[in-house]
Amino acid sequence: MPQTPEPFGKWVRQFHPAPDSSVRLVCLPHAGGSASFYFPLAKGLAPAVDVLAVQYPGRQDRSNEPHITDLSEMADRIFAAIRHLDDRPLALLGHSMGAVLGYEIALRMQDAGLPAPVRFFASGRRAPSCDRGEQVDPRTDDEILAELLRLSGTPAEVLADPELRELIMPPIRSDYQAVMAHRFAPGRSLDCPVTVLTGDSDPRVSLAEAVAWEEHTTGPTELHVFPGGHFFLAEQSTPVTRLLADRLARQDAVAPCPARIAR
Repeated sequence: MPQTPEPFGKWVRQFHPAPDSSVRLVCLPHAGGSASFYFPLAKGLAPAVDVLAVQYPGRQDRSNEPHITDLSEMADRIFAAIRHLDDRPLALLGHSMGAVLGYEIALRMQDAGLPAPVRFFASGRRAPSCDRGEQVDPRTDDEILAELLRLSGTPAEVLADPELRELIMPPIRSDYQAVMAHRFAPGRSLDCPVTVLTGDSDPRVSLAEAVAWEEHTTGPTELHVFPGGHFFLAEQSTPVTRLLADRLARQDAVAPCPARIAR
């Protein structure tokens, strides 16, 4: 774990600062994603919630920086950048690869003796212990492109444009490499409430794999199932924002509940 702080401004974007909010939400993007993915959420939650969106190296305004292909290193460096945020309660939200990073960052908060996140929102990702043994070779663009089309996260016309494809493929390739190489280390649990969000037609997360998040925390868990695929977070932005606003306003533990379909 880094001994010196990472520059906060390098890693974090604030699209709608909320200095008078009672809680912060640190948002971690998906593989190939960038901080701007959370622009609508930041707008929807302001001014009640101060949303901080993490910007990974190698994309957008950090496009000239080297990519990071190790999720543990990525979690270390993000944690080093945000660990000083202790003036108000802090929650974490991660989508897909971001959920893995959120889980790892929450563990690092525990290891450092910091207050636990008031809530961890695990979105679009199966529980860490649910390893499907799947592999997408990060060196094979055709396999990655097929996966992107299947998940419907990137418009087909963007993927069909050679110039645009050349811009987006390097960070996607490096992120896939990081995800595929990452291994879950059993024997540890979070100590915070976990809210699991998933799409009812997500090919990457089954209902059982979403429910399994309850095995990774000593706190209460709840599961919300939204209509949509892997990127339901964008497709169902209004109900998702409403749910997050409610949970962050309460900032208290919730009793475990069965899967529910959000309408």
